[in-house]
Formats: sequence, structure tokens, C-alpha cells
Amino acid sequence: MSLLLKLRYPTVSELVYSARALAAQRPGICTLRQVGASRAGRPLHLLSVGRARRAVLVVAGAHANEPTGASTLLALAERVLSERQLRADTSWHFLLCADPDGASLHVTPTPRSLFDYHLGFFRPAGPEQPEWAPSMVPPDRLPPETRALTGVIDELRPYLQVSLHGTELGGSWVQLTRDVPGLAEPFAKSAAQLHIPVETAASDAAGWPVSGSGVRVMPSPDAGPAYPSLPDDARHSTWYHAHRYGGLTAVVEVPMWASDLVDDPAPHPAPAPAIRRLAHRLLRDAREVERFLRDVQPRLEGADGPLLRAARWGLGLVPGLAADLMHTPPADRTRAYVGSVDAFARRVPLRAAAMLLRVLQQSDDRAAGRLERLVATWSEAFTVGFRARWVPLEHQVEHQSRTVVAAAHHARDRTV
Repeated sequence: MSLLLKLRYPTVSELVYSARALAAQRPGICTLRQVGASRAGRPLHLLSVGRARRAVLVVAGAHANEPTGASTLLALAERVLSERQLRADTSWHFLLCADPDGASLHVTPTPRSLFDYHLGFFRPAGPEQPEWAPSMVPPDRLPPETRALTGVIDELRPYLQVSLHGTELGGSWVQLTRDVPGLAEPFAKSAAQLHIPVETAASDAAGWPVSGSGVRVMPSPDAGPAYPSLPDDARHSTWYHAHRYGGLTAVVEVPMWASDLVDDPAPHPAPAPAIRRLAHRLLRDAREVERFLRDVQPRLEGADGPLLRAARWGLGLVPGLAADLMHTPPADRTRAYVGSVDAFARRVPLRAAAMLLRVLQQSDDRAAGRLERLVATWSEAFTVGFRARWVPLEHQVEHQSRTVVAAAHHARDRTV
């Protein structure tokens, strides 16, 4: 990996350039090919290392705002090329970026602060996200990125698919579509060595079975969702597509900024009232962003770009999510869980505000200055409230890479 890419997150073009260089250096065992195109016509590339029938598929860039996966994917490809035993009887396949259109709109390759990160923030509306789309739109309306991803799974039939994800602030955790006994130990050891907190009760996995500290197994199709109002349902995502071939999916999350508040197993003295307060704050913050939106709406007549669609979609989730939090008993009674819900409740309105801000800046709207101050205030409160500390990029990549290799090792004899 070049020194430049070790210092910042690569763009899709840089990732493709690096993958092409690897394929040119090792043409006997390494190939790069196009496997689809995005809605805007951007190519989707697959880098393959090795020719064994048993396959691992690694997917980066499913969420545009989670850039660590691009760096990890390149590091993993280089590691597989250099360590013969990793490809002795397993081929490795790397989908460079599942959503290149989204990646083109998230523009913080070297964020200096959480505020800086949000100034370039983009995450598409749920139905436009390649992995989540199958849970929200009918099969005949799936985006081409989703069809390309499932087509690769159909071709490779991987015993393990790994989706590289991340969070702007929090800890590291793993989500599995089937249990992988033995994975939790190397995962926790890696996190401890690199001083990355383990998110022991991630709100994303509320109520899911525990395989080990920070490792959760997704619920069965007949289990009720943790947050009934949310339209994205992991059980209907592309993560389960590998099951039709006896495989499984591991989703590996790693933070950009770490907070030890999500790694505190101590019982919370009053989790239900605390979560109700967070729900009320979520509603209050969302209403503040909605007031901005109502104020500028007449000046945005006809505007319907991806930033504005995503901001509106995020705000539309808030009433149902707040009701879920207020009326559902806490899935976990630890301080870690309350901390994770706190972070979740901050993210939704902050992200909507950040994307709306970019829309207003592009149109030089007079409300942009006020909204920028709000995004700055909320970003600072998030940073200070969670005592956030930057995780060096090389640590983000090393931890995610180690976890992928450990998952490949422990899953290979447990799939059917």
C-alpha cells in the first residue's frame, strides 16, 4: 500500500488504480474485472486472488460514509498475495466498492474532527443502499449495484462473505448471519492490542444472540425486529444471499473515533428512563432540522438530489424510532447499551442536518450559516460527551483485516 493511502482513505479511483497494479504485478494469480455498473454508469470492479474453488468474498463501500473498508480491502488483498497459506486452498475476491455513486458524494478522505467529517457527509436513503435495498424495495426495482453484488455471490458461492463497515464514533463489533464459534477470542484480542473499544451492546444488534463479547448473531427470520418501525431489516438484506449456497456473512465494524462509553458492561442504574430521555432529545433535534427544511423548502423548489432525498428519509425515520425507544423495554440494561443508543439517537438528526447543509451551501442559501453552526455544535457535543479519541488509520485497518482473516479461518469448517 502506498504511503499516501496509509495516511488517508482512498478514493474509488485510487483503489481501482492500486488493484490494477496488483493484477499487473501478479497476473498468474490475480485478476481484475468489471462485474456491473452503478445507476450513474460507474463500473463495479472485482479483484480476485487465487483460483481455488472454495471462496471468500470481501465487500467494501456498501455505505459511502464508512471509508475504512476501502483501505482494509487493499491491505487484505496485499496480505493474501504475500502469504501463500491464505490462498493455498481458498480464493479471495474483493468487490472494491459496492456503491461508487455514493462514494463520489462522501468527501472527507482525511477528517480532522467529527465536524469536518460531517461537512462532507453522505449516506444514501435506505432504498438506494445496495445491501439494504432487498429489504425495502420489490425485486423488480432493485438497484443495479444490488444485482451486481448478488450476481457475484451466485457465481462464487462463497463459504464466507465479509462486509466491511464502520462507525464514525463508538467501538468495534461483528454481526454474523450464522454463528462462528472461536471468532470472538481473536477479535477481542486484536481490539485490546490496538486500544479499540469493543461495542458490547451495539444498538444495531439489540436483542440478538451473543456469540462472544462484541460478536452478535443475527436473529432468525421468525424473530421480531428490535426496532419495528425501521424499514431496513438485516434478515432480508444481501447478507443472507450467501445462505442459499451454505455460506454465511460477517459484518465487521470498526470506529474512526473511539469511545470507551460503549464498552462499559456495568449495569445502568435506570436504563428505561435514560432511553426515554434520549428518545425525547431525538424528537427535539429532528424537529429543529425539520424547521430548517420548512424554511428553505420554497427556495428548493424542484430540488430532489441524493443529498436532499437522504436527509428527508432520515428525518422520516425519527417518529417511529422514538416511539420504539419509548415503548420497548431496553434490550440490554448495561451502560454500554445506553451509550450505544445515545450515539444512535445523535447520529440520525446530525446526519440529516449535515446533508441538508451541503444542499444549502451548493445553492448559496442564506440559512446555510445558521445550519452550519448547528452541525458544529452537535458534532462538538458528540465528541465531548463521548470523550472521543481518533483511532489511527493503520489501527482501523489492522483490526478489521485481522478480524476478516480470523473469520475466514474459523468459518471454513463450520459452513455446510
